Amino acid sequence: MPKVVVLGAAGGIGQPLALLLKANPLVTELSLFDIVNTPGVAADLSHIATPAKVEGFLPPDDGLAKTLKGADIVVIPAGVPRKPGVSYDLFKINAGIVRDLATGIATNAPKAFVLVISNPVNSTVPIVAEVFKKHGVFDPKKLFGVTTLDVVRASTFVAEIAGDLGKAPSVVVPVVGGHSGVTIVPILSQSSLPLPSGFAKSDLEALTYRIQFGGDEVVKAKDGAGSATLSMAYAGAEFATKALKALGGEKGIIAPSYVNLDADKAGGDAVKKQIGKDLEYFSSNVEIGPEGVVKINPLGKLTEYEQSLIVAAVPELATNIEKVCTRGCRS
Repeated sequence: MPKVVVLGAAGGIGQPLALLLKANPLVTELSLFDIVNTPGVAADLSHIATPAKVEGFLPPDDGLAKTLKGADIVVIPAGVPRKPGVSYDLFKINAGIVRDLATGIATNAPKAFVLVISNPVNSTVPIVAEVFKKHGVFDPKKLFGVTTLDVVRASTFVAEIAGDLGKAPSVVVPVVGGHSGVTIVPILSQSSLPLPSGFAKSDLEALTYRIQFGGDEVVKAKDGAGSATLSMAYAGAEFATKALKALGGEKGIIAPSYVNLDADKAGGDAVKKQIGKDLEYFSSNVEIGPEGVVKINPLGKLTEYEQSLIVAAVPELATNIEKVCTRGCRS
């Protein structure tokens, strides 16, 4: 009976994410943690007529340990929201938050799938890995950076261009690389819904930019008062659903995710060869099963333009990873 934990459950992403998970029939136990308001969020959700039992905890009285006990999946949306670009302050604050939560997971739920949403994902995922390594519990197959929102945006924007948003849920656009700015590389040539014939290069560049910097679009629309919380919660819930299905033994579950490339040595080496860099972390389409990562899929055939996007993404990713991996990580 799967238990899902949300760390940062009272925040702008955490609350709608917890709501979506409470409504998910695959969830039988939902455990919430935050520094404020979590018991109230849990009480509110507990009135919804679905099977999932909900509990909410605060830091006092070993609240984090109680939240994590018996967890199968831990989702981490905790942290301060991003602003246009990814500032050092965002990294510094969220790095500390994620490091503390990772310590709690390492000591209380070391075998759980860990789904990292907290920005900047390119760096927070390596932070979790380094904490797990220090505690001797690191399993690269069970650590995932949630990049699903980039795919959701790409699918939606392609459907908009086709003039049929009804197709958006079934559109699949691979998005690889990382989860910020130029590290986000949409492989539009592999979209399940092809772009219109004669789609101009300038339009392709504009679409690519919109996918890469879609978060800034939301921040601007919210007049600086918030970031992409609802769409991120949706994307996080989508990934969590795939993880739940994989844990349940369903075969052939594919999810885009920013992972340690050693989680699948053969697949990871193929990606490294294709991008021309021995990176420790990279996002690609990943097959997951009950033990976590089963296979890291190669990027497939890329156009010259997409190859140029990879070339631009790799140095930025290396820098993001190097912020964290001062020991034991390759760049």
